[in-house]
Amino acid sequence: MARVTGVAIHGYGGYVPRYRIRAEEIGRIWNRGDPELPVNEKTVAAPDEDATTMAVEAARIAVKMAGIDPRKIGAIHVGSESKPYAVKPTGTVVSAAIGAGTSLLAADLEFACKAGTEALQLITGLVETGRIEYGLAIGADTAQGRPGDALEFTAASGAAAFLVGSMDNAAVASIEAWCSYVTDTPDFWRRPNDRYPMHTARFTGQPAYFRHIIGAVKSLMDNDGYSLNDFDYFVFHQPNVKFPLAVAKSLGVDEKKIAPGLVADVLGNTYSACSLLGLVKVLDSALPGQAILLASYGSGAGSDAFVIRVLEGISEKRERVPKLSSLINDKIYVDYAVYLKFREKISMR
Repeated sequence: MARVTGVAIHGYGGYVPRYRIRAEEIGRIWNRGDPELPVNEKTVAAPDEDATTMAVEAARIAVKMAGIDPRKIGAIHVGSESKPYAVKPTGTVVSAAIGAGTSLLAADLEFACKAGTEALQLITGLVETGRIEYGLAIGADTAQGRPGDALEFTAASGAAAFLVGSMDNAAVASIEAWCSYVTDTPDFWRRPNDRYPMHTARFTGQPAYFRHIIGAVKSLMDNDGYSLNDFDYFVFHQPNVKFPLAVAKSLGVDEKKIAPGLVADVLGNTYSACSLLGLVKVLDSALPGQAILLASYGSGAGSDAFVIRVLEGISEKRERVPKLSSLINDKIYVDYAVYLKFREKISMR
């Protein structure tokens, strides 16, 4: 558990590809239909998009919102399990693309779907201790799903970035506290030479996802003096639509407080970006003074929970960039054949 002092979000950005495939189109191929479909549709990265290009787009939006000189950024941490290079960092590419300079710490992180919030924790610590003036925490993924597997209906693409620095009057939101909850729970994994991950089906629910998110939230409540009634919004990791709603019900949270951050139904599960895109969506409409509880989840397994409070600076800053909803609504549908081509699931070898 960690109370945070003097650290704030100064800019944020979300990016999702224009291309989408409807879940019913995937279901048509594999003879699976309602009520089995976990989402309505999901994003599909174009042939020229990957975790790095999407991280760059999200970072550019965050920097523009913050209105700072990118050369003041002292660290860029990118969480992803689908970076395009096995041996080459993503953070250095982002740094060059946004003009952040060379005097910074660049690191790639991996912890399944919570790698993005892991980056946010580390950047928060560097700012709080005075090691850096500003830092970028990014979650970006082009999620993998074997054709015909349950994951194929939700495995999607997207990125979210948060520019974090010391508290001032222009800040967008403060980071008040965070905690993590981890165990060795092998619900999802991918061997080095395997293209697609393996999972333990329903085992990913109760002993994995629900145990860890609820564990992190309760730890935050018990150790940092918060009550669930203190929060106006809740954002939980969204592998599908049912899971975050089930967590809310288990905790006794009003569904109205979770609905604004639900994005999985129209974007799918963007892995490291998933919970962070939910936070972006909430911040796009939240009012100064309102409090948000964010809880990510990563298989293997762990959850990071954050307390974030919206500040006055958000009213002016978020008007500098397009809202996430504009990207969500700007879409082009593809059929299953085009989806296979875009995601290189058809081998020409």
